[in-house]
Parts: sequence; structure tokens; C-alpha cells
Amino acid sequence: MTRLPNPPPPRFAVALSGGVDSAVAAALIKEQGVPVIALTMRLQKEDETDDAAQVAAALRIPHHIIDMTGLFESCVMMPFANSYVRGETPSPCVHCNRLIKFGALMETAKTLGAEALVTGHYARRVETKSGAALHKGDDPARDQSYFLSALTQEQIDFMRLPLGSMGKSETRALALRYNLPVAQKPDSQDICFVPCGNYTSIVQKLCPDAFQKGAITDQEGCVLGHHHGLASFTIGQRKGLNLGLRKGDHNEPLFVLALDAKNNRVIVGPHEALMRHTVHLREVTWLGDSVPAQGLAVTTKLRSTQAPISARFFCAEGGGGGKLHLDAPAYGVATGQRAALYDGSRLLGGGWIVDEK
Repeated sequence: MTRLPNPPPPRFAVALSGGVDSAVAAALIKEQGVPVIALTMRLQKEDETDDAAQVAAALRIPHHIIDMTGLFESCVMMPFANSYVRGETPSPCVHCNRLIKFGALMETAKTLGAEALVTGHYARRVETKSGAALHKGDDPARDQSYFLSALTQEQIDFMRLPLGSMGKSETRALALRYNLPVAQKPDSQDICFVPCGNYTSIVQKLCPDAFQKGAITDQEGCVLGHHHGLASFTIGQRKGLNLGLRKGDHNEPLFVLALDAKNNRVIVGPHEALMRHTVHLREVTWLGDSVPAQGLAVTTKLRSTQAPISARFFCAEGGGGGKLHLDAPAYGVATGQRAALYDGSRLLGGGWIVDEK
């Protein structure tokens, strides 16, 4: 009987950013005996790729630097700035994951012969009979499934997430064990293209006309102060409102209720006016089973830092959109943010929050 040769092991590409998470993900995959190549995205002209190159050299894996500066600006940075101009609060990391990391970079990985793309996200990928499912990371403090809520089933099938069951301390310990050169590198706390959290400087650079002086009014239209650009505000904001024209003795705290881009106006009011029982969504990405006409019980995160709240999800007629009926009211729901939808720990998808009006 002729013995057939064993098929070669699959080749995996690792999205190597130069941080500790992606470095450990690469080391774990290599330790499994899987051939690995490293892909580093250059997203801005000033990006440093030295750390990623050092990690690839330490692990002795081929390293490719992929220039995506133009694509990143058009698909992530400009939509980020334009979202603020429209009076929205954007979530650029969600766009980047869908269009850049698991979009353009994934396609590059395929052209290089890779059968999967590995990243350092803290989320779990679970194989099922109908394809891979995404679940929250085991460590609630590190879970990043929210930022993957716009991915398609095809993208999830191709991804691998070796850090999903870990916490950061375990990842750090593995980085030391593998003697990785970035083992002590601090975590990045900001959006990658927003230095020191100063997002208004990025918006001003990309959309210089975005910072026009306008009025801050109450719900009746009475002017209470002035602003120097809608991009400086988000729904639910309380501090920095500059209400110098406010009169009277009734000085309860006021919050940003709406950003009226058409009239360049910030509308403020009492906290109870932020209350929302229904949230409308567009461009819903759905990964679960079909949604019954009576809706589906889910939990939802309406911002990345928000705890999940229970709701019932309904698909819009004609598809593409949907709405959430919240079991308890939410405050500070912002147009432009992503609503991620869950069944327990499983990510069912999500949609972009739109104004109900």
C-alpha cells in the first residue's frame, strides 16, 4: 500500500503591530509548529516599524511591511473627521478592523499564501457547524469583541485569536518567557492616529472648516453660551460647556443632548432628557440565526466602555437596519457610535447608531 505524503501544515500570517499582544500571538502560533509570516501595516508616514521588525527577527519569521497610508487616510481618518463635522461621535477602530486589518491586510495575507490571519485581539473564536463564532474575551477588562462587531462571517472564518482566553498579566508573562524585545513596552491608550488623545487637532488638520463658532442653546433655543466647533462635544458631555450666558438661580447640571450640524448648534438640557428607550441602527452586520418578527432578546454595548444592557432587537423591513428596544433606559446614546449585540458571550453583530428623527 502506497503511503501518501502528509499535507503541509497551513501557513498563517500574523498582523504584527510592534506591541506586546501581537508579538505574543505570533510566538504562540509559531510554538504550535505552524509556518508564520509577519505583516506590519504602515498606516501613517511617521509610523515606526522597528519594534515589529525586532520581534520578527527574534522569532525568526519572515517580515513584510505593507504601506497602507493612503487607504487608511481615506477609509478611517477622513470618515473619522467627517463624522465629527456631521455632529456624530465616531468609532474609528471598528472601521479599521473591518476595512483595513481584516479587509486589505487579510487580502494581502491571502495573496502571500496564508490560510489564516492571526491578531492579538482579546476575543475568542469558536468553531461551530455553521462557521466560526466570535465570543467575548475571557477577561472582561480586556475584551475587545466590541471592536470586531462589524466583521463579516468570511472575515471571522479566516481570523485566529490566540489571546482570547488570557488576561494582560498572562500575556506579559508569556512575552517574558519568549524573551520578546517588546515584553516591557507600555500599552497604547489612544487611537493610533490621535496622539495623546487630542482628537480635535486631527479633525482640525483634516477638516479645517469644522471649527466654526456657534451657539450653545437650551431645548427652547435660548442661547446659553458659545462654542468653537461641534467636534469638541459628544452626547452626554457635562464638562467644558462654557455656559457664560446662563441666567437665573436654577443652576442644575446641563448635558449635551444633541449636536445640530445644520445650524452649528450644541443643544443642552437636564440629564433626564438624555433618556433613550429605543435605539435605531443602520448597516447592521448580523452573524446569528434569523431574527423572529417578535424580535430577539440580546444584550448590547452602545459604547466600547459601557457595560452591556439587555434589549430586544428587531430587523428593519427590507433589511440593512434595525432597532433596539432597551429593557431599561440608556443615557448618552451617541449617533455614530457602534451598538454591538450579544447572546451571552457570543457576538451576534452590530450596527451604527443613527438619530431617531
